[in-house]
Amino acid sequence: MTEVAQRKALALGLDRLNENMRNLAELSELAIRKAVDSLQHVSEAEAKEVFEVDNAMYSLQLVIERNCVDLIALHAPVARDLRTITTSLKISTDFDRIGRYSKDIAEISLKVGTESPTLPEKLGNLTRMADLTIHMVDTSIRAFVNRDADSVRDMGKFDDAVDDLHDELFEELVKLMENHVLRVSQGAEYILVNRYLERIADHAVNVGDRVVYMMTGEQPRHAAPYFKKVDPDGKNDSNLT
Repeated sequence: MTEVAQRKALALGLDRLNENMRNLAELSELAIRKAVDSLQHVSEAEAKEVFEVDNAMYSLQLVIERNCVDLIALHAPVARDLRTITTSLKISTDFDRIGRYSKDIAEISLKVGTESPTLPEKLGNLTRMADLTIHMVDTSIRAFVNRDADSVRDMGKFDDAVDDLHDELFEELVKLMENHVLRVSQGAEYILVNRYLERIADHAVNVGDRVVYMMTGEQPRHAAPYFKKVDPDGKNDSNLT
C-alpha cells in the first residue's frame, strides 16, 4: 500500500472511531439522565430504558476497542493521531462505567421507588448532586465532541462541589435512619446512589482530563496528584495514556 493510501486508510479509520465515540458519548449522557429520571419519577419504564442503553453501550465499546487495536496494528500512527486513538480507548472505558453506574441507579429505583416515592424530592442534596453530575457529564461530552480542551480545564471545582454534596447527603441519610424516618434497608440503597453519582462525576473529570491531553499533550495541573492514586473504581490508573 502506498503512503498516500496508508494516510487515507488511517483518516477513514479515525473518522469511524470518532463516529463511534460520539455515539457512545450520547448513550452515556442518555443513560445518566434516564437513571436519575427513573429515581425521581419512580418510573419503571425509564429504568428499563437504562438497561437497554447500557447493553448498547457495552456492545459499542467492544467495537471501539477493536477500532483502536486495528488502527494501531495496521497503521502505526504517531503523535496526535496516536494520542487520539489511545485516549479514545481510555475515554470509552469512562463512558462505559458511567453507563454501568447509571444502570445500578436504575436498579435501585426499581427496588425502593415504590416504597418511598416522594423521598427523592425531599432529599434536596440528592437532586442538586444529580443535576451537577449530569452537568459535568454534559460538559465533558461536549468538550470531547467539539475537541474543546479549554472548557474542561476547571472541572476540578465542580468535582469538589459534588464531593461536598456527597458528604452532606450521607450525613442526611444517616440522620433519617437514626430517627426512624427511613428504614435502614432503604437508606443503604440511597447511600449507594449517592456513591454512584460521586463516581460518575469522577469519570466525567477523567474524560475532561483526557480531552486536554488528547488535544494538547498536556497533563492538567489540577489532575497531577490524581494520576498517582487509585481511580474511581479502585484500580490503579497511573497515567493518562
